[in-house]
Amino acid sequence: MIKHNYKKLMMIYLLWWGSNTALAIDFDAGDYTAMPAGTNLGLLYYTHSHSGNYVSQGHSTKHDTKLNQDVSVLRVIHFTTIGGFTVDPQFLLPFGHVNGRLGGNDMGSTQGVGDLILASTVWFYNDPSTQTYFGVTPFLYAPTGRYRHEGSLNMGENRWKYALQAAFSTPVYDKLLLDIGLDATKFGDNNDYGVQSSRLAQNTLYQGQVHLRYLITPALDLRTSYTKEWGGNSSVDGVSQGKPAENKYTFGAAYMFPSHTQLLGTWGRDASIENGFKSESVIKLRLMQMF
Repeated sequence: MIKHNYKKLMMIYLLWWGSNTALAIDFDAGDYTAMPAGTNLGLLYYTHSHSGNYVSQGHSTKHDTKLNQDVSVLRVIHFTTIGGFTVDPQFLLPFGHVNGRLGGNDMGSTQGVGDLILASTVWFYNDPSTQTYFGVTPFLYAPTGRYRHEGSLNMGENRWKYALQAAFSTPVYDKLLLDIGLDATKFGDNNDYGVQSSRLAQNTLYQGQVHLRYLITPALDLRTSYTKEWGGNSSVDGVSQGKPAENKYTFGAAYMFPSHTQLLGTWGRDASIENGFKSESVIKLRLMQMF
C-alpha cells in the first residue's frame, strides 16, 4: 500500500517538481554588468545537484530517496545598442541527465535537451565609471525539450513560460560589490501531464536574489548569494499540489584570465523548501569566453 501511494505520487507530482531545479532564473554576480557594443560572450555551464530528501507539505521522505542532476547550459550573448540603450540578445539551451528514487521506488532517468530559452537585457542605467548598472530582462521559454507525459522525470516541461527580471549592481564599500534582483515567472498550462494526460497549472512564481562580491584583485573575486522564492502554487486538474518556497545560498569564486576567459565555481544548498527535493549539494562551474 505504501509503495503504491509513492508510485502514484511520483507519476502525478514529481514529473514537474523533480526536474525543474536547473531551470530557475538565477543569475551570477556580475551578470548585469553591461559590456561595450560589439562584445560577444560564449558560456558553458555545468551543474551537479544531489538530494536525499523529498519534502511534501511538511513531510520528509529520506529512506532510499535521491535525486541526481547533471545539467549543462550553452549560452551565447551579443551586446549591441538600440535606441541609445545597451541590449544583449541571447539564447540558452540546457541539456543533461537526471535520475532519482523516492522511498525505494525507482523514478527512472531522463537525458537530452531541455527547453530553449530566449532573452535580452535592456540597461536603463549604465555607468561604467561608477560600476553601477540597472537592467531589465524578459525571458521566453519555448517547450522544445524532451518530454514524455508518462515519465516521472523530464528535461522539458511541455509548456510555455514567460518571465521578467530586474537587477541592480553597484559597489557598496571599497572592493565590495552588491547585486540584487527580482523576477516573476508566468506559466502556461501543460495539458498532457502524467499518465492520465492531466492539466498542470501554476500561479506566478516570484524570486528575489542578493549577491555579494569581494574583489581580491581586479581579476579574482570571492562571492556569496542568497535566493528566496514565493508564490508559484501548482495544481493538477484543479487539485492543489503546493508551492516550492525554496530558499538557498551559495559560496564561490571567479577568476578572469588574461585571455578574457573566466572560470567561475560555486557550491550551495537549499536552506529550506516546502515542496520538492531539498538539494544538499549543488556544484556549479561556468566557463566564459569574451570575444
